[in-house]
This record gives sequence, structure tokens and C-alpha cells, in this order.
Amino acid sequence: MPIHFTLEGTPNSPVLVFSNSLGTDLSMWDKVVPYLLPYFRILRYDTRGMGQSEITEAPYTMDQLGGDIIDLLDELGIEKFSFCGLSMGGLIGQWLGIHHTDRLEHLVLCNTAARIGTEAAWNDRIRLLKEEGMPAILDNSMRIWFTEEFRKDHPEKMRHIEERFLQNNVTGYINCCAAIRDADYRDQLDRITVKTLVVTGSKDPVTMVKDARFLVEHLPDAEMEVLPVKHITSMEQPAALAELLIRFLVGPSVFDRGMHVRRTVLGDAHVDRAGAGMNSFNGDFQHFISHYAWGEIWTRPDLDKPRRSMITLAMLIALNRQAEFRMHIRAAIHNGVSVREIRELILHSGLYCGLPAANEAFKTAQEVLQEMNLMDQI
Repeated sequence: MPIHFTLEGTPNSPVLVFSNSLGTDLSMWDKVVPYLLPYFRILRYDTRGMGQSEITEAPYTMDQLGGDIIDLLDELGIEKFSFCGLSMGGLIGQWLGIHHTDRLEHLVLCNTAARIGTEAAWNDRIRLLKEEGMPAILDNSMRIWFTEEFRKDHPEKMRHIEERFLQNNVTGYINCCAAIRDADYRDQLDRITVKTLVVTGSKDPVTMVKDARFLVEHLPDAEMEVLPVKHITSMEQPAALAELLIRFLVGPSVFDRGMHVRRTVLGDAHVDRAGAGMNSFNGDFQHFISHYAWGEIWTRPDLDKPRRSMITLAMLIALNRQAEFRMHIRAAIHNGVSVREIRELILHSGLYCGLPAANEAFKTAQEVLQEMNLMDQI
């Protein structure tokens, strides 16, 4: 089953999967992803029938929609992952929690329910779509998705959202409606043993606070957060949603977040050695490194980790800090910087830092790359 997807982030980071709602595609997470990229390798995909993924003719089932993401993860060689799904994506998340809970690290269910709507309501929508197409449900969908204030304050954004909504393939949309119509997990929630965050909108008229509360009451290990939005939280309040995700998936404190990033960049072995060597003399400094350098700076969303690594290497060459340079060669590889890029960076530094500095950098980098058995990647 051809599924359109994007995979972003550094290879040493844990994987977080985002799943879209009915009537949207992977772009619904565009404003959320930059906040999460310092922490995760992020996989977004278009659900079958949506966006650029294949549209098959028969009505879909949750077994198919959930199976699609499992097949994609297997194809990419990803065993363990965290999952965040909104509305229809939240139903897919529940399916994963029921059938593949052993593969989940964390589960986030946004603006969803164990049972969304009624069979009659979905059949009515399917009938209307068959008769009149996507324009027939446009206005009502936008009123359900976004608060009046958001629609009024963002007219250009709303026009773009409406245009994309009308581009939905009617067959794909109808077939996804069938999958949602037939999904009911109210009696199976106790099988989802993974730690779960349920996010809901206080003004959501479709998947209401009471639906989120039902999920939390019936899931073995769940907590709930409420935002002042309607249905598409990721578009209306992306920064607030991102903060909830980071708090749940990584940790509430700057130190927690710094340690997460420090481990993904430098590796567990290095961080464990630093922790083992901590004492009353250097403890405050080690805490400072994790809190300020890794928690405050490396987590900022406007520079990705590969570019931060390249910048760090260049500055360390100029300052002739060989021990740190050696460590950050390894970090750069963890962050997805190629051996060829490292070579070009050092060569470029010869122009602006001087030949002796570049010569020393080449020597040190070669030693590290040989230790990592990466010299054949030139």
C-alpha cells in the first residue's frame, strides 16, 4: 500500500509518529513539528485516502488504517516508537495501543474518542458527499474545526485550509468515514497499557471533554490536558500543544529536556561516564551543562541539530579545543552529519581559521572516524 510520508530529524533520536485527522494530510502538523525536532525523529504520513497516499475503492477499516502504519514502520526498520494522532488519527492510535502496545513507547490521543459520532450521522454524511461532493460539508467542517475567533483573526490561513479541504478526494474521504463509523473501542481500552496523554479542546463540539474523560477513566495509565480550542488543536494552538507533548514525552523541567537531547547527541555511554564522574567539585558544572547548554540552547527550534553540530565544530576548530572537537565529531555523526560534510567543513576552516588549525582538526577527525569505522564513507 503506497503511503506518502516524511521522515525528519536525527537518526540517533527516538521516533515520534504523527497521524492526521479526517479531511487533512500530514501538513496539519507543520507548526508543531519544529518544536519537537530537537528531541525526536519525526515520521508524518498521509492516511490512506488522504493527501498523497493511495486511494483504494472499498470502504476502509481501522485494521487497514492501523496496518498501513505498521507496514510503513516495518519498511523503515522502526521497531519502537511514540505515536500522536488527532481525531481519526487518535482512533488509529487506539488501534495501535490495542494490537501493538508492545511497540509503543508513549501514546498521545488528541481530540478523539473511543467512539466518534453515531452510525446514522456517518451514513448521512456519506450520503451527502456522494450526492454533492466536498463543498457540501465545507462550512460546517470549518465551524467544527476552529473557534470563531481563530477564523476571524486568520482569514488568509482559513482560505488556505479551505482550499486544501476541497482538494480531498471524495472517495478517499468517504472510505475513511466508513472506518471511523465502524470503530468502537469503548470495551477494549483496558488493553492499552502504554502510558497515554489525552488532549482535548474545551470548545470541541465533536470529541468533547466528556469523551476525553471517558478515555482517561478507562485507560490503565492516562492523564488529560484541556486547551481552549475546538477540534484541530495542532493548527489553532500549535505551540501550546507542542509544550504539552514535550512535557509528557520528555519531561517537565529544562534539565529533563537537556538530558534527553544530550543523550541523543552524545550517546548514553558518554553521558553515563560524565554522570559517574560527577562529584561535589564538578557537580554544579555538570548540571549547568545539561540545563543551559543542552536544555536551553540545543532545544531551540530555529536551527536543526545537524546545523548546530556543523556550527559547533567550526567554532571548536577556531578555538583549538581538541577534546571538545573530538567529542563533537561523534555528536555530529549521531546528528546525521556525513563524513563528507565534516571533511568539507574542516577544509573550509583552513581559509578562515588558518592552516595549522585545519591541519590539527583533520588529524583529530580522522582518528575519531577511524575509531567509528567510518573512513570508508569518503
